[in-house]
Amino acid sequence: MIKGVKIYLSLCILLISLVVNAQSDSLTLSYKEYINMISQHHPLAKKANLKLDFAKAEWMSAKGNLDPVITSGLNQKKFNDKLYYRKLQGNLKIPTRLGIDIVGGYENSEGIYLNPEHKTDEFGLWHFGVEMNVLQGLIVNERRVAIQKAKIVRKLSENERQLMLNELYYSATVTYLKWQQYYFYKKIISENINIAKTYHENTKQSYLGGEKTSIDTLEAYMIHQDALMLFQKNEISLIKAKQNIENYLWDNENPVDLNPVAEPENFSNPIFEIQSDLTVTNLVDNHPIILASVNKQSNLELDQKLKREKLKPKLKLKYNPLLSTNGNEFSATYSRDNFKWGFEFSMPLFLRSERASVRKGKIKIEETTLDIETKRTNLKNKLEGSQQQLVLLREQLVLLEKNVKGYKILLDGENEKFKYGESSVFLLNKRQEKYINGQLKLVGLNTKLHVELLNYLYYSNGLIEKTE
Repeated sequence: MIKGVKIYLSLCILLISLVVNAQSDSLTLSYKEYINMISQHHPLAKKANLKLDFAKAEWMSAKGNLDPVITSGLNQKKFNDKLYYRKLQGNLKIPTRLGIDIVGGYENSEGIYLNPEHKTDEFGLWHFGVEMNVLQGLIVNERRVAIQKAKIVRKLSENERQLMLNELYYSATVTYLKWQQYYFYKKIISENINIAKTYHENTKQSYLGGEKTSIDTLEAYMIHQDALMLFQKNEISLIKAKQNIENYLWDNENPVDLNPVAEPENFSNPIFEIQSDLTVTNLVDNHPIILASVNKQSNLELDQKLKREKLKPKLKLKYNPLLSTNGNEFSATYSRDNFKWGFEFSMPLFLRSERASVRKGKIKIEETTLDIETKRTNLKNKLEGSQQQLVLLREQLVLLEKNVKGYKILLDGENEKFKYGESSVFLLNKRQEKYINGQLKLVGLNTKLHVELLNYLYYSNGLIEKTE
């Protein structure tokens, strides 16, 4: 019976510990959970995704230039029981990417005052043929360029989406790292307060026992007060950091408050990893900042093609065989003697407007080229500088970790000496100050390293892949 009770109590304790651990884990807002919440619910992330929807609409609009068009009309005039005229027309036009349109239609007209050129027999007249731009607009034309530009817009929209997400993730991550920094500062400073309070209490007891002077007691008191002031200063920064975190917390379309007892994951946890076999040059060339500018330049070059095309004369040929019907059945036969044809020609004499437009387009392309080279150089220098910073920060982190361990050993040793009256509050305070400052620097250096890793991922376009 007693054995069964023990087993039952052991199971209860185990279940309670599991619940407590689960609750404890649930209070930790990990970086991955935080950034996933942003990518799914933050308004700016949703706004970035709308770029892709806009590109799809642009593509549909461009393809609409090739949609067949049907037109029809009926005009009739009747007065004093006389049919002056009745004109029925229907046309179908099928555009193509080249400057060629396939056209067809039907017309049926009658009336005593009808223009003879519009007159048909009682069954009407069919026509089917082509309209072609022979010079300007045959290969390069608005509808073909619109489709090519729509393809570029799709790429450009993806570039702009990546840039928007990069900016959002970058600012959100910096905010998380600041919250993490001040949160762990609080833990260290709280430890500092407990140590200072213990020293103050021990010093008062030693003073009452005649072992310490009143000056020692005052000095221990001031150390404790300084620790409290440092805690209050950090608390202000921590409150601001939490408020900034809440700017990024959304659930569907509603902002979410940060749980008052929520905490970030440990500052020493590796949040990012750099895994890239690409050279700096390749990383720069594949960055959306560069790709967006390249795609904008491609748009300008397509516009420039259209501008150069307008330097050519316009010559449009039209040819339509005419087909008559017999009765209610379509039994027309083609005859090369029955047709309509014609041409339209136009050309400005000086082409000053067209030549000026081409010149302005050339200047815009040159400006974009210079802008791309400037961005490429700046990005390359930032990437190389970030790589060097990462090497130095990692080396500093190793040294600082060793120093903190050393400071802890020295503080423990000074504590032992203080117990036996072989040390003073002043020396103990110095040891404590070194140890606490070392821990604070360690947290700060970890934060600085993570920010530099974030910079590198931002410059190398690796941030989205690592966080999504």
